[in-house]
Amino acid sequence: MHQKAVHIWKEAQRYLVVIIGSFICGVGINLLLVPGQLLSSGISGIALLGHYMLGWPIGLQILLYNIPILFLSYRFLGKRYTADTIIGTVLFSLAIDATAFLQAYEAVRDVMLCAIFGGIVSGIGYGLIFKSGSNTGGMDVIGAIIKKYYSIDVGTVVFAINLVIVLASAWIFNLEIALFTMVSIYATAELTNRFAAGFNREKAIFIISDKSERIGESIMVHLHRGVTYLDARGGFLKEKKSVAYVIVSLTQVGMVKRIVNKDDPSAFMIVMDASEVMGRGFSQNTILYRFALRKAMIQEAREKHEVKNPEA
Repeated sequence: MHQKAVHIWKEAQRYLVVIIGSFICGVGINLLLVPGQLLSSGISGIALLGHYMLGWPIGLQILLYNIPILFLSYRFLGKRYTADTIIGTVLFSLAIDATAFLQAYEAVRDVMLCAIFGGIVSGIGYGLIFKSGSNTGGMDVIGAIIKKYYSIDVGTVVFAINLVIVLASAWIFNLEIALFTMVSIYATAELTNRFAAGFNREKAIFIISDKSERIGESIMVHLHRGVTYLDARGGFLKEKKSVAYVIVSLTQVGMVKRIVNKDDPSAFMIVMDASEVMGRGFSQNTILYRFALRKAMIQEAREKHEVKNPEA
């Protein structure tokens, strides 16, 4: 019973985030994009076209346009995905029309500011929705279906659809509005990715060296970051290689470079972005605590190994 209550509470929190994200999107669209007669990406962009040309409510259009897409989602992507899509689509559509009164304020008159900040605000809203594991239907579903059956990247599908929307904007309004729409779509996509993946970007570092264990020890002592050693083999001479793998914050990359240059100037090092680093023991307080007990933990691991392998 307790686990069921916890599950219900987590689901309620998740959909609360979807509601907040939907209303943020509504503010971005109605307060900033509509006054500038700008479009957004996907189904929302098509709904905005219908609003400008015929005066139809944006949210209602989004809901109606998603009906056949929801059927496709149920047919090809399953019940669970479709249930999340239905809830996300309904909440998103309601939020868009609930904030429609903001269109009358015309808070920002400069079209460039409308494009930039309309895209930013909408991107924050979409990012919260996607981060919660939900979606707003539309082209995300179409992209997922095409990717599943035709192995075409979702980004390519969405880009092609957005290109059509931009061209329609240039035809109906003018080229200037179309270019501002492109700025808005880019800002939305960038902020959506940032919020969905997280702003706290860590760095993943691979260090290939004959002295990787010495380098790893220095990293653990000075940076208090865990290091994983990987066995590898060189492709050219087929010789065995030792690789040290570590996740550090952006501010610690310089220290890692100095350690590597000191212990092995000829080491080969690769630094890559790593977003959403999760797992037991990654918080700084936990890391410091575990390093304080490190010697005892190593000894305990050795004793367990000797018990399991007495002949080793």
